[in-house]
Amino acid sequence: MIDAGEPATGLKSDGQAPADVQLFFLASTGLRAAARSAEHPATPQRAVDLLLAGPNTAERQRGLTTALPDLRDRVTVTPQDDSITITVPTDPERLDQPALSQLVCTAANGQVPGGRSPEEISVTVRGKGVEVGPLVCGGNNAYPYLTPRSAAPSPAPSAAQRTTPEPSPRS
Repeated sequence: MIDAGEPATGLKSDGQAPADVQLFFLASTGLRAAARSAEHPATPQRAVDLLLAGPNTAERQRGLTTALPDLRDRVTVTPQDDSITITVPTDPERLDQPALSQLVCTAANGQVPGGRSPEEISVTVRGKGVEVGPLVCGGNNAYPYLTPRSAAPSPAPSAAQRTTPEPSPRS
């Protein structure tokens, strides 16, 4: 038996796990998340900026690409506690579903104020006077954001609706 010593370990930071940025790119089977290492957790703006720069060499070798047109340096991302607004220089209705999903899921996976999970963040994409959304990232796709409705009782029927007049007897 050969004694190999302790297992290899990486460099440890001051008690914090390394930050990753989740970018969503297009693969032959649909949208896929690609994690990139970062020194600090990425804001939604930083995450979208990295997305718009396109897949890096390793991601391209894995077959990842983008459905987004060239929007670099022309997109602003404004996060709030439970929502994000992405402003693009084009009509967002012209973006196809994979492109919208890339933007929505990448932004929602950035470090949002309030520490909410991506599924709890509503994202609106606006541009050229048009708004799409709110949308939410569910898995690897963007879906319409549905706010839960309270179960309000239906209104009681009026007296006219409750009673039907009895037919009058003919004399």
